[in-house]
Amino acid sequence: MRRRSILVGWSFILPNFVGFALFTLVPVIAAFGLAFMKWDGFNAPEFIGIRNFTRLFGDDSFHVALLNTVLYAVGHVPLTLAISLCLALLLNQKLRGIAFFRVAIFFPYITSLVAIAIVWNMLFNPTSGPINQFLHLIGIAHPPGWTASTTWALPAVIITGVWRDMGYYMVLFLAGLQAIPHEYYEAASVDGAGRWRTFWNITLPSLRPTTFLVLVLLSVSSFKVFDLIFVMTQGGPGRATLVLSQLIYQDGIINGQFGYASAISLVLFVIVLVVTVFQFRIQQRRER
Repeated sequence: MRRRSILVGWSFILPNFVGFALFTLVPVIAAFGLAFMKWDGFNAPEFIGIRNFTRLFGDDSFHVALLNTVLYAVGHVPLTLAISLCLALLLNQKLRGIAFFRVAIFFPYITSLVAIAIVWNMLFNPTSGPINQFLHLIGIAHPPGWTASTTWALPAVIITGVWRDMGYYMVLFLAGLQAIPHEYYEAASVDGAGRWRTFWNITLPSLRPTTFLVLVLLSVSSFKVFDLIFVMTQGGPGRATLVLSQLIYQDGIINGQFGYASAISLVLFVIVLVVTVFQFRIQQRRER
């Protein structure tokens, strides 16, 4: 019976482990090795030491992509976190039809990314888009160029990313809110605490584990953003929305510089690792 239980357990985890090993673990290990080599995908790899990493310091495209990645994360993470929490607080009420609104807000997360990009590009159209038409209506004579402007393209992508992701993280916050014992709020009401004091002293501290999880997931996904920018702006106009993930794709898949692309991916991995470890350290200090 014990042996049978072990075999049943392995039968559940083995398919996922094999898929993870083939499509994630092995490519990651290979990328670490290729970062120190020169390889075009056809000829034999040539070991060149740290030359790929020294090349990064003089690569202007890498500097632009790194800055854009950081700016996207700085804009995307706090906005999505705040809006998701506010939506979760609003939709945690016992109101008629509340399930419809929860589904409606979550729906963009499972919608086709291509459809999202097309719709938002239409909304952000500088001349005929509804957003700029509304800005004209309220008296703004020269509204932003959005995805056609090197200044406003990245904010436009951030807005789209927040709109797409807020429903998913709202669900996580909803789960955290519904796990808070109702007795806490009853005790606060008896003590005469108002809504703001109850939120500050009960809701936020109780949501700390959920907030930490959302913050980590948001940070990782923001630094790894690729699909939304690739479909919506393709890194343009110019290099206004070029991010590290897209630079890896360009240098590796398009230009065939797999060694250099692996070096960039290793740098991105280190950045995400440092940010995640820093967040874990902050969380541990708060728990103490």
